[in-house]
Amino acid sequence: MDVVQDPLLNCLVHLTQQNHRPMSADVLREGLPLINHRLTPKLFVRAAKRAGFSSRIVKRGLSGISALTLPVVLILNDDQACIFQEIDTQTGEAVIIQPESGGAHRLSLKDLESSYSGHAIFVRLEYRFTERVSRVLDQQEGHWFWGTIWRSAKIYRDVLIASFLINLFVLANPLFVMNVYDRVVPNNAIETLWVLAIGVFIVYLFDFGLKMLRAYFIELAGKKTDILLSSMLFEKVMSLQYAVMPRSVGAFSNNLREFESIRGFLSSTTNSILIDLPFAVIFLIVIGMIGGPLVVVPLVGVPVIIIYSLFISGKLKAAVEKTFESSAQKNSTLVECLTAMETVKTQRAASSLQLRWEQAVGYIAKWGMQAKMLSNSVMNFAGLVTQLCSVSLVIYGVYLISERELSMGALIACVILAGRVLQPMAQVASLITNFHQSRTALETLDSIMQLPDERDKDRQFVHRPELAGKIEFKDVHFKYPGTEQASLEKASFTLNPGEKVALIGRIGSGKTTIEKLIMGLYKPDSGSIRLDDIDLNQIDPIDLRRHVGYVPQDIMLFDGTVRDNIVMGSPEVDDEVLVEAAALAGVDSFVHRHPLGFDLPVGERGAALSGGQRQAVAIARALIHKPSILILDEPTNSMDNASEEYIRGQLETYGKGRSVILVTHKMSLLSLVDRIIVMDGGLVVADGPKAVVLDALKQGRLHIQR
Repeated sequence: MDVVQDPLLNCLVHLTQQNHRPMSADVLREGLPLINHRLTPKLFVRAAKRAGFSSRIVKRGLSGISALTLPVVLILNDDQACIFQEIDTQTGEAVIIQPESGGAHRLSLKDLESSYSGHAIFVRLEYRFTERVSRVLDQQEGHWFWGTIWRSAKIYRDVLIASFLINLFVLANPLFVMNVYDRVVPNNAIETLWVLAIGVFIVYLFDFGLKMLRAYFIELAGKKTDILLSSMLFEKVMSLQYAVMPRSVGAFSNNLREFESIRGFLSSTTNSILIDLPFAVIFLIVIGMIGGPLVVVPLVGVPVIIIYSLFISGKLKAAVEKTFESSAQKNSTLVECLTAMETVKTQRAASSLQLRWEQAVGYIAKWGMQAKMLSNSVMNFAGLVTQLCSVSLVIYGVYLISERELSMGALIACVILAGRVLQPMAQVASLITNFHQSRTALETLDSIMQLPDERDKDRQFVHRPELAGKIEFKDVHFKYPGTEQASLEKASFTLNPGEKVALIGRIGSGKTTIEKLIMGLYKPDSGSIRLDDIDLNQIDPIDLRRHVGYVPQDIMLFDGTVRDNIVMGSPEVDDEVLVEAAALAGVDSFVHRHPLGFDLPVGERGAALSGGQRQAVAIARALIHKPSILILDEPTNSMDNASEEYIRGQLETYGKGRSVILVTHKMSLLSLVDRIIVMDGGLVVADGPKAVVLDALKQGRLHIQR
């Protein structure tokens, strides 16, 4: 059983074992934003969901917890937790489990109450439906985006109520003006004037308060949705199958950034326009009641604006999509240049990249201008129609007044109300633009959310708390996505536990591909890969990587300190383990000479360290969780001879009892292995004891294609 310094996580691990669906601590916490390297109650709920549990946090005393709901996770004082397993009402004792202590024990409810924080987490195993039923239920739960929006339905309900009242309050001004002109002025009724004025002032105060509340609630719902969707998107990206990751990091990041346009569409301004538009019907009804036939004027103006907006909508949509694509290309160029600035300068590539940049900027300017002009045309046309309607109302109203069918006050009130009807129409242009931007962004993000995950949530993997390190390839065929040439063809070999093997061969022979397949980054097109006699597809990728120490050829460090980069995948380790791993990898040789020690900044992508130092940090990162399998891809190619000799000696000692796969072109490192596999063109052309294979290569008995 995995036990780490995280009481809530240990409780969850124990619950998975109780329910015969064991999962490791690493699988449960992988990708969650741990606080001080531990689960919080809210994170517990998220971790429990991936284990197939439904859970909720409640504030309740021990006496209020029914025996029917057990087991329940109790949050104790001092950031501790336990599983409330059973209750004996006759003796007044509780059976609790604290995974750290290794078992269940009894204690009185009084003693448990004294250490209980008052908050519990109720956990229930969700029923696992068949695949067909699961798909139906997923559809019922709703779209990843719209389902999240629906979670704020109560807030939007309150917004609609506030909007209804706000739009009713709009009637106060025209009705006030109408009564002043028709009754107060002709009769010099000053007292009536003040009564009406006070009433209008009160309405305006309520109107102000409701508008502030409406804006607050819309922003609150938008913030809630923003946090949920942003977290969901990033978690989705982190869980994607490596094989389906987009080729252009810059374009991909730009697509994710376009979530900002969706956020803007959900802002208070846009929502206010959308909510206010249907209330134009109320004003039309009031105009009809006050002005009679005058209602015809706005009834003609509104559809004219809508028809023109729909006519422009198609062209505006195309312009927005072109702008979106150009923006992705521009961001792709920018990210590539910034991440490879050294290459840009040393290879004199600035000219061609400048051309790509200016072409992208030119396209953005072209399509952005077209979108802006189309948007402005709708806004200006709506303004024109509004002005024409106002003039038409006055002309028509004068004729009605002359025929004694309308009063002066009623005419003024109708003009004011007609403006209120047509005013939102003038904002339809920006609304259409925002809509198309948001729609394009949503379609792009939706395509990302539909990509396959590395871990199928409906699949139960074979739990492997320990791995001996036996690796078997059987007729494995593989080619990278989007390529025609196979990287591996019927590759077969077996690596026994504790065996040390070197993969050698020319560039592109398939050595690194074998490493990536073992790490579960890709799946073979045909054939099988087994780990400890279990198909690799049956093992949870997180469990797999917990037992593998991997040092890639291309080292990538993250901005932060040496300590941050070494413990990145194992944040719970203590300083003793950190120092041990640093000594094994030779990191201590340079951190101890610096006054900051392990807090030495490495810079973005490790730019503040030399190539050899970056490799030392990568080796320490691979060794810190004490893996049973080591995969080393040119682990010392950036090191000097002395550093390489030190690492070789350390790995020779550390590798005893562990399975080791070494990819290297250096003869000096072959002392770490007992066996050599020769790769050529994706094929295994030789496999045998080190001395035999080296002798065959030396004598030319192995023919490798050039």
